[in-house]
Amino acid sequence: MENVVLIIHLLLALSLIGVVLLQRSEGGGLGMGGGGGGAMSGRAAATALSKVTWILAAAFIGTSIALTIIAAEKSAGASVLDRLSPAAVQEETPETPEAPGGGSLLPPSPTGGGSLTPSAD
Repeated sequence: MENVVLIIHLLLALSLIGVVLLQRSEGGGLGMGGGGGGAMSGRAAATALSKVTWILAAAFIGTSIALTIIAAEKSAGASVLDRLSPAAVQEETPETPEAPGGGSLLPPSPTGGGSLTPSAD
């Protein structure tokens, strides 16, 4: 059932893109192009393409809601913690990586007469 709704959803998305691209530009969207004849007039007459666009948009929203409901029903009662195996739940102590050559990565500490403060000679 989910696959059928998903295929219908994808077909609606592609057809909605196609219908929107087929429509005539009204102009003024970015301040360029398009005829200036009826841009400021009252209500524009609804063309066949605009009616098809509204129908496809409503169907697209309907399939989106249907897919959301289907996904919510599939995951009802399931938790991510339930899916973990008992071995994965046990915490392992992380091992500290050793430096190459077995030494420490810290700088050597000053020994003997070496002082880190500058002397006033």
